[in-house]
Amino acid sequence: MNIYTTLRIGAYHINHCEDYLFTDTIGNNKIICAVMDGCTMGKDSYMIATIIGKLLRKICKSLNYKEFYTKAAHELSLDNYLKAILQELFHEIKIIKNQLQLDREELLTTLIILLADIKADKGILLAIGDGVVSINGMVTTFDQDNKPDYLGFHLSKDFDTWYDAQQQRLFIDTLRDISIATDGMESFTRVAAPENSETLDPVAFLLHDQTGLGNEEMLNMKLKTIEHKYGLNHTDDLAVIRLVK
Repeated sequence: MNIYTTLRIGAYHINHCEDYLFTDTIGNNKIICAVMDGCTMGKDSYMIATIIGKLLRKICKSLNYKEFYTKAAHELSLDNYLKAILQELFHEIKIIKNQLQLDREELLTTLIILLADIKADKGILLAIGDGVVSINGMVTTFDQDNKPDYLGFHLSKDFDTWYDAQQQRLFIDTLRDISIATDGMESFTRVAAPENSETLDPVAFLLHDQTGLGNEEMLNMKLKTIEHKYGLNHTDDLAVIRLVK
């Protein structure tokens, strides 16, 4: 699969982009993708969003070693595999929290994580907090009425109980065109007079339109088109990952 990404600061943000994204492979068949959105009202929230990405990278490296030396991981269902990744992520976050003496306000980030098995042509997606996902042309928006869920709210809970209670979990039967994005995807607004009178749906253009496929800069080029041709820009930070078969 081809992987396209973009990460850009919002027009209304000044100092930091509080979003972050991560992609990697596990073994020969699995792709893991994640987008994070640090809470604007939190403290240094760009930091925890970035840390989550770095911890996922560490976990993936460990899983790659394990898959190389043992076949145990191949026996896990995709759901249980994702659960194991998140359980290790929670463990690592707690270590960082204690080492750096972080407050809860410094641990507030959303997370949308996708695990795709290319060989099996299946995937699983979990959204913790707000965001936008597209599965083979069907868009799902996770909007918690401006009171999004954050990882930092759940670190002290029993992990198994917390995971089993997650409602924002989607199973993917066919990997054709899959996207995950932070909620900056829904923040596009008019910032300049457009060059023409045509209207454009930024979500469909970024997540469904196939113009530019094959160019690794496809999403960045589309964002420039949206801004300069149609006079629209995202006011909130934006992280997007799109997988196209």
